[in-house]
Amino acid sequence: MTIDLAAFHFLRPLWLLLMVPGIVLPLLWLRRHDIKRQLRGIIAPHLVASLVITPARERTLHPIHLLASLLVLGGLAAAGPTWQQDIPDFLDDRAPLILAVDLSASMDADDVPPTRLAAIRHKLHDLIQRRAGARTALIAYAGSAHLVLPATEDPALLDTFVQALATDLMPSPGKDVLGVIDEAQRLLAAEHSPGTLVLLTDGADPSQFDAIGKRLAGSQLQVLVLAVGSQDGTLLRDAKGQPRTGPDGRPLVSRFDEAALKGLASAANAPLGSLTLGDDDLDWIGLHAQQHFQAAQGDDQQIHWQDAGYWLCWPLALIALCCVRRGWQVHWLGGVLLMLLLGAAPAPAHANALADAFFTPDQQGRWAFEQGHYPEAAAHFKDPYWKGLSAYLAADFDLAQASLARLDTANAYFYLGNTYVKLFKFPEAILAYQQALKQQPDFPEAKANLALARALQQDHQDQQEAGTPDEKADQTLEDQTPSKGGKAQQQQTPQASSDQLWLDNLSTSPAQFLRRKFLLQDAASTRTPEPAP
Repeated sequence: MTIDLAAFHFLRPLWLLLMVPGIVLPLLWLRRHDIKRQLRGIIAPHLVASLVITPARERTLHPIHLLASLLVLGGLAAAGPTWQQDIPDFLDDRAPLILAVDLSASMDADDVPPTRLAAIRHKLHDLIQRRAGARTALIAYAGSAHLVLPATEDPALLDTFVQALATDLMPSPGKDVLGVIDEAQRLLAAEHSPGTLVLLTDGADPSQFDAIGKRLAGSQLQVLVLAVGSQDGTLLRDAKGQPRTGPDGRPLVSRFDEAALKGLASAANAPLGSLTLGDDDLDWIGLHAQQHFQAAQGDDQQIHWQDAGYWLCWPLALIALCCVRRGWQVHWLGGVLLMLLLGAAPAPAHANALADAFFTPDQQGRWAFEQGHYPEAAAHFKDPYWKGLSAYLAADFDLAQASLARLDTANAYFYLGNTYVKLFKFPEAILAYQQALKQQPDFPEAKANLALARALQQDHQDQQEAGTPDEKADQTLEDQTPSKGGKAQQQQTPQASSDQLWLDNLSTSPAQFLRRKFLLQDAASTRTPEPAP
């Protein structure tokens, strides 16, 4: 551990006053127990040395010295010695991030295994997990730009849509970065906060460069360009692995357009990075997003100093342990410890008795929640919202439903709707999202999830109708032939294949939803108004 003495200071310097009694008390104790001083004026000074009997091995360490050590080290620890700056992780989460994924046909190239787009999906999965709880939005683009999901703090929902991205979702070819910037600026206007746009692409349209620079002038939107691909050209293949061909019958070859990417970065005044096998690209994104957010918000004061005082807790604990040894304790110290023990509420004897003595169940639940131990958090929380949220994240959807259903808030209805979706109860989910929007009309996550729940419900109905139209699922027929026991015998009909087919295809439902959405948006944007009569 290196200590920068130039930056060394105390976070809470007033606690250093506790060191004063730690220094004065041993001096007063020595003064009081100085026999020669007490006999001064009673016995002649030249006789005192001969009359006073001192032990051959006089104890040099006394209880007062332990008390003084506790006061000095305790004051030093409470004062918060520090010499190193620290930027807390939550600052990264405060920076809104907009992910824009290029879904043009070139993203199916396999120069980055297995494909460029698959590598992006895998990388974004890691980024989403790293930014769990942060506000992140998703945009897909090719010949047109489309908002997939507004800024949300739900990593599971965001990752679901990321994994559903495919090149065949886009209605028209191209690389409309200008449309992406327009969508991103609309998102930031709703967020009322500066943010960062990350373009994950293998090329750009040079005809848009001039307009991009003008569009970003004076904007609080920072653009990052993350290049995907290699220098070598590669054949484009279809879903069956066969080479794609152009109108002239020749195989289509995708090349990494380095010149266009550099032009895009220059036009947007954006740093240019590349997709890596490790986490360097994720660190690169997080660092630029954080720095831009701090610069725009003026958050220099948010830089914290690392408190190193807690390292002194270990020697303090050892000294305190010695203080309770028989014959070594300061007389009033035992009374203080007894009062502390009596003041603590009695708790059942179990492994967490110490935690129960000092922390409430909600405090223990919050600690477990922040550590990502969601089942443990759900078990500790008494607050129904946090208990339900923890249970939802722990995939205990029955407990989440029971807890969240007791509340009447927009957030509770939102996660209750998410829970119903996980339980495949789409009508209930739709009602929950509608209640959330009724209480908070400006709730983009609830609007997006409501549309998704309706699409999933429609897909479920379509799959059931397409499965066995003449047979209802889970239909029970009663056998009219009496059995030997004289009781009616019930038989289950063979399960309709539509339910299983729907379950098997459930992961593709977001893709179907996006395909319909993009087609409708593209049709609406290209529709020309009729001339006025």
